[in-house]
Amino acid sequence: MNPTQLFDPASSTYTYLLFDEQTREALIIDPVDEQLQRDLDALAHLGLTLKWTVETHAHADHITSAARLAELAGARTAAPAGCDVGTAAVQLRDGDTLAFGREAVRVLHTPGHTAGSVCFLWRPAGEAAERHVFTGDTLLIQGCGRTDFQSGSAEQLYDSITRKLFTLPDTTLVWPGHDYHGRTQSTIGAEKTTNPRLAGRTREQFVQTMDGLGLPRPRRMDEAVPANQRSGLRQDAGGAASGEPAPAEGYAGDISPRTAHDWMQAGQAVLVDVRTDAEREWVGFVPGAETAAWKQWPGMALNPGFDAAVQTAARDGRPLMMLCRSGVRSIAAARRATALGLAAYNVLGGFEGDPDEQAQRGRKNGWRHAGLPWRQG
Repeated sequence: MNPTQLFDPASSTYTYLLFDEQTREALIIDPVDEQLQRDLDALAHLGLTLKWTVETHAHADHITSAARLAELAGARTAAPAGCDVGTAAVQLRDGDTLAFGREAVRVLHTPGHTAGSVCFLWRPAGEAAERHVFTGDTLLIQGCGRTDFQSGSAEQLYDSITRKLFTLPDTTLVWPGHDYHGRTQSTIGAEKTTNPRLAGRTREQFVQTMDGLGLPRPRRMDEAVPANQRSGLRQDAGGAASGEPAPAEGYAGDISPRTAHDWMQAGQAVLVDVRTDAEREWVGFVPGAETAAWKQWPGMALNPGFDAAVQTAARDGRPLMMLCRSGVRSIAAARRATALGLAAYNVLGGFEGDPDEQAQRGRKNGWRHAGLPWRQG
């Protein structure tokens, strides 16, 4: 049984979707922000319930969609403990396991590309002899990840590959985090004998090779690493912080909670709370906001009444401002409203705000943190 392998052409990143064929519970490895809709469509097409979204490391070449998948699909987030992803619900250490239905992956700590890098080992249920290892940027097909940033170490990478990955059975399938030549998979046996950076090379020779690569700095590193250390939540709202909408793809733009409040008070736009009824009742609500839940319990299923509710909210022709818990569901809601021919904005940070480094909400941004009016009960 092979994983579903998905590819992002812009970063040459592979994302992997694993699932239990009986329970349809799933786990996704290294999702890419720009491919969020593709991944949601794949989950829906295969009839899967996403239990986990996991990272092999804090990436420098793309931004993860982990936080948005957690919000939209109900998954839990997990990331390596050594990568400073404080927003991840589970901090992964060597030997940990993540279960989804009858299936599970085991964490292999493989420092070198970054200090916290991990690989995931999967032995599908009922397939005693079959093994798969998802190697991220640690081991690539006929190559390996670079070691010249993010606390990388060529010495550690050599040890991680030769003393941990190369001790797996030769038939173990290798699924890399990237490939730039159209290759999709390899085996441990093939990489041990033919990988030009590793086959027949001593530790000293490997270190010399890695130190001499002279690779350019990743183009998106300054943007991607900080965002990935927050599970993909960005702090680059652009003009939104100053009161001007920041451009966005598929809807009118992103605005700050303060701007949303000011527009609401001036009668310029309608605030629409797209959280569930339970969230509004138990967490709090904004007086005067219209309600149009994007998803509802049980199961956080899409609300069939959403379209009618937002069309009612926009009955007098004013733009809509979508508010959810943290500004993720509201993006999907704003895009849907735009598709219906309405002008819709996303309120950054939502009602509760983004999680901080301890995964606690309400301490960084959002409607409540801004001191704007709200009530409870």
